[in-house]
Amino acid sequence: MPYTIAAEIVGSVLSVAVRQGDSVAEGDTIVLLESMKMEIPVLTEVPGRVVEVAVQKGDVVQEGDVLAVIE
Repeated sequence: MPYTIAAEIVGSVLSVAVRQGDSVAEGDTIVLLESMKMEIPVLTEVPGRVVEVAVQKGDVVQEGDVLAVIE
């Protein structure tokens, strides 16, 4: 069952730490966001394989936007 990782804040994507097909463990950083001059890592809560990366460096995301999907 796919697990969707969504942005919890409005921010800019500073970096994307994974690519489609990568294996991840619980707690791994998926994306690094910047909001109000703070760097906020977005972590996965489940282990699995990245099946989709929906953002790239420089994108601006809104609260609720999909960042990645883990299967």
